[in-house]
Amino acid sequence: MEPTSAPSQPKPAAKPKPKPGDKGVEQEEGKLQTGKGKLGTLTNPETYDNVPGHIIPILEHEFDDFDAEADEFLAGNTPEPEFIGFRLKQGVYGQRQPGVQMVRVKLPYGGITPEQMDAFADAVETYAPLNKGHITTRQNIQIHHVPLDQMKHMLRDLAPSGLSSREGCGNTVRNVTGDPWAGVAEDEIFDPTTYVGAYVRYFVRHPTTQLMPRKIKTAFTGSDADRAITGIHDIAFISRIRDGVRGFEVRVGGGTSIMARVAPTLYDFVEADNGDFLKVSEAVFRIFDRQSWLRVNRARARIKVLVDKVGIEEVRRMVDEELKGDWVDERDFTVDHMLFDLDEESNLTPAVISSDSPNGDRSAFDAFVAANVEPQKQAGFNTVEIKITRGDLTPEQFRGLGQIMRDHSGGFARTTVQQNLVLRWVRDESLYDVYRALGELGLDEPGPRTITDVVSCPGTDSCKLGITSSMGLNRAIQEKVTGMNITDPLTRQIHIKMSGCPNGCSQHHIANIGFYGASLKVSGKTMPAYVPHLGGKYVDGEVIYGTRLKSRLPARRVPEAVERWINLYEADRNEGEVFNDFVERVGTARMEEEVKELTMPAEFSLESMQQFIDWNRVDPYKVERGEGECAI
Repeated sequence: MEPTSAPSQPKPAAKPKPKPGDKGVEQEEGKLQTGKGKLGTLTNPETYDNVPGHIIPILEHEFDDFDAEADEFLAGNTPEPEFIGFRLKQGVYGQRQPGVQMVRVKLPYGGITPEQMDAFADAVETYAPLNKGHITTRQNIQIHHVPLDQMKHMLRDLAPSGLSSREGCGNTVRNVTGDPWAGVAEDEIFDPTTYVGAYVRYFVRHPTTQLMPRKIKTAFTGSDADRAITGIHDIAFISRIRDGVRGFEVRVGGGTSIMARVAPTLYDFVEADNGDFLKVSEAVFRIFDRQSWLRVNRARARIKVLVDKVGIEEVRRMVDEELKGDWVDERDFTVDHMLFDLDEESNLTPAVISSDSPNGDRSAFDAFVAANVEPQKQAGFNTVEIKITRGDLTPEQFRGLGQIMRDHSGGFARTTVQQNLVLRWVRDESLYDVYRALGELGLDEPGPRTITDVVSCPGTDSCKLGITSSMGLNRAIQEKVTGMNITDPLTRQIHIKMSGCPNGCSQHHIANIGFYGASLKVSGKTMPAYVPHLGGKYVDGEVIYGTRLKSRLPARRVPEAVERWINLYEADRNEGEVFNDFVERVGTARMEEEVKELTMPAEFSLESMQQFIDWNRVDPYKVERGEGECAI
């Protein structure tokens, strides 16, 4: 019988990956990579306190340095590139608007105190023209549009409460994110918070991490549910216990933006209490710092590119070899003096409880409790997640939340990567008082982490790299999905995120429905547009990057596209089928077809003029994109 198809050919052998030192993977041999110096000396004058909110040591002379350098720059005595490199390490970032800056205040693991909420309120009120502070997807708080001659005063004003912007920008170890439910979640292996403190303190101002090829994003989580989304980070730590010893699984090489990658495991287990997790981290950073080939193209100068180039097995071999170096004996990796050792439960203060109760119609309160409240593993206590629209808070809201924290959560709260705030240690009997107080601040909306909790970066509101008004689109989509009155539980689980450029500060790659900003040329004119991603995931311990569609939607039509996809999903899904499974079953071509009509840009006319104006804008759209400062 004749064969009906050609015999299968053997697969060609995989091309061997390059090794360090090969052409294209050049190393900077002999580079001096020193440590911080002995604690308490002139080279390392830091002191550590187990005071809530005071994790990053604050050094007064750094404010003096910033004052002097800012004055020299404003007087025209310092070239701008030189000054940019200095101010970035202080967490001060340039904006697309000339003459003003953004400060990125680091909140390790998202932790924040009532005193810090008050400090933010005062700073926003005094220095921020837009009268708001912004919670980011990295659990920082940013304040925008601050003139440089006022920035130096604002940094000093924030410091007494323990707030620091040190290395909030630049090619450094950025803010370390963590699970907001760490220490109170039932599914936790152990609470990594105290080790986060040691990690932050070890690497802030560390000489080796001041000018790496690019930034380092770090996450810690104590649960396999991975609420810190470790897979998208340069380096990440997941709690593990082996033979009664605490340690971490270490992952290296994740990241979004271009060449999105999920971080593979470098080591299954690295001890925590003996400081091995710090030793391994420094070895990784030393190797990364010597990759001279990565410095050629800063857009690709991330650890994930090294891992992708040589493979995780080779990176593991490199780290093993690095750990044999003499530098190891020159360091102090003991963690006892650096641990942020604060027992929240033992530091709780009595709650202020009124005699009020939800008399009459309890439906609104009950809906809030069902959507925003989760019982802690400690009996009688709860977390309350506050939905903060677009991550923005006014001075009145900062202060009001600070008072709620004092009265009802023992002063403990954490920001989230969803740009929300989680109150911890709220007693059962305080829930109604908290709900009522939040209502007075306009913050009692139910449904964090649902379809109406839309996430975006600032986009062209402030960012030099922004192409579109992602905050404006956020508002438009939120209004659209809110107006749809969605009650279906599966539909409400959909997460929507958008970025103003392809870089992904909103984490649009991992949303069920994500967008990044782009543009369209129509008859010689330009309109704002977005490229959609569908099928991303970041919950239940799994990271999946969404599939980019072959569509480019005019910005003004994106809300309608979202509505069409939701309607298609609800009409054609199988019983119990979640959105991502639906997209996979019907295929991206079907999803593209559903919005094909919307991708057809209108010719410029009086009737279509609105499509050539971006959301929240009044002038005709044009692409104005500057040079980002992340790698200067």
